[in-house]
Amino acid sequence: MAVLFSTLASLQNPNPTINITKSFSFTTKLNLTSKRNLILQTSLLCIPLVPVAQSSAQVLQSKPLLSSIENTKSWYQFYGDGFSIRVPPEFQDIMEPEDYNAGLSLYGDKVKPKSFAAQFSSPDGSEVLSVVTRPTNQLKITFLEAQDITDLGSLKDAAKLFVPGGSTLYSARSIKIKEDGLRTYYFYEFGRYDQHVALLAGVSRGKAITAGATAPQSKWDIHGVKLRSAAVSLKIM
Repeated sequence: MAVLFSTLASLQNPNPTINITKSFSFTTKLNLTSKRNLILQTSLLCIPLVPVAQSSAQVLQSKPLLSSIENTKSWYQFYGDGFSIRVPPEFQDIMEPEDYNAGLSLYGDKVKPKSFAAQFSSPDGSEVLSVVTRPTNQLKITFLEAQDITDLGSLKDAAKLFVPGGSTLYSARSIKIKEDGLRTYYFYEFGRYDQHVALLAGVSRGKAITAGATAPQSKWDIHGVKLRSAAVSLKIM
C-alpha cells in the first residue's frame, strides 16, 4: 500500500487540552435493503473488525478538525464497558439481544469476545453511530499488552487496521487528550461507495475501542458536523 502523507502546519484548536496533528488520504459499493440491513452494513463499514489491505492513496485537502465539530455536552451520554460516548438527539438505541450475544460463540475452549459495544441510529436508520471493541492482539501481534494506540503503529500505519481497503481518506488526525495522563486517539474520515464515515479509535489495557459515525454522502452534507462530533465524543475510561 502506498500512502501519501502530509503534516498540517497549523490547526485551529480552541481546547488547550487537545493536541491535534497530521493529515493524509485513500477508493469502495454497498447494497442497502431493509432498515436493519442498512444499519448493520453501515456499522460494519465504518469499523472493520479485522485488518484489511489498503489501496493506493491520493492526498485530499482537509479542514481543521476542531473547527468542524459542535459542542455535545447537552447530548445524552452513554456509558459502556470502559468508554462513554455522546449520542445525537433523536438517535435511538438499536442494539438487539443477538448483537450482545453474537460474539459469545464457543471456538474450542475459547470464547470469542463480543465486538459491538453500542449502536444508535437516526429514526430512518440511514445515519448510524457504533462503538466496537476488540483485543489489540487480534489487530496486531504484540508481545506486550497495548496501553495506547501508538502501540499499534503510527497514524499512517494504523490506517491499515481501521480504514477499509478501497476507501478515499479525506482526513486523518492524531489527537492527544488529558485523561488520567495523556491518551492518544487516531481520527480518520473517509468515503467508501456512497457512504461517508468519521471514526475515532483509542486503546486501553489491551483493548481497542472505536467509535464510527456513518451516513450516505447526501445526508453527510447536511448532518456531517453532528455525526463527526458524535464520533469524536468517544472517551475511554
